[in-house]
Amino acid sequence: MRLYAAVAMNSFRRYATYRVATAAGVFTNTVFGFIVAYTYIALWDQRPRLGGYDMSQALTFVWLGQALLAAAALMGGSFQEELQERIRTGDIAVDLYRPVDLQLWWLAGDLGRAGFHLVGRGVLPMVLGGIAFDLWLPGSPLTWAAFLLSVALGLLVGFAVRYLVALTAFWLLDGSGVTMMSSLLCLFFSGMLLPLTVFPGLLGEIARVLPWSAIFQVPADVFLQQHTGTGLLRALAFQVFWALALLAAGRAVQSAATRKVVVQGG
Repeated sequence: MRLYAAVAMNSFRRYATYRVATAAGVFTNTVFGFIVAYTYIALWDQRPRLGGYDMSQALTFVWLGQALLAAAALMGGSFQEELQERIRTGDIAVDLYRPVDLQLWWLAGDLGRAGFHLVGRGVLPMVLGGIAFDLWLPGSPLTWAAFLLSVALGLLVGFAVRYLVALTAFWLLDGSGVTMMSSLLCLFFSGMLLPLTVFPGLLGEIARVLPWSAIFQVPADVFLQQHTGTGLLRALAFQVFWALALLAAGRAVQSAATRKVVVQGG
């Protein structure tokens, strides 16, 4: 495990070197946060308590989204493209010869990336949003602890989804189309664009049980104390289920894909 911890730390330091990109990301997240916040204000003015949130909670939902957007890689920017490129060029053969677990290697690197983005691109937009708007903040340390756990589980689910998508390159060679489709589905069904509790009828029921909801909607609801008591345990169990199921699926697909590796060009 010390090896994977070192991989995570190296990944954290790698992303920390891109200071200009980080500053640009903070600026972008903040501007986009203001745009979405004023859109929510107009919507909640017309429909108070929409989706079970009051105005303060809805605005907090917006800024939580901006805080977690880069860490959860909901719009790309993670290991996915790099892994697909290594599969396409055949460099994945070198990775398979290494005395490490391929899935854990990429997971460690992705967690290091996510950890940096939580600090580097997540905290400041949330603070600026709190200065400009009346945000809803939990007062219980247990809620904060449950939120951090939920965020960690959400990052695991997000990695597992992206790892599965990246592995399709073994068969498709060019996985850009699948990656784009996956990103669109993730944005829509994670609750990043609009809380899933707003979705009507059967669409809302289906959206809330899909794995993407475990990436953002569940952590946001934990923060907003929409889940308490046994409901909180069920929400965390929901995330654990999808994390384990998708990681296991990724390992199964990896095993099937690497039984015979064909390197392009030879």
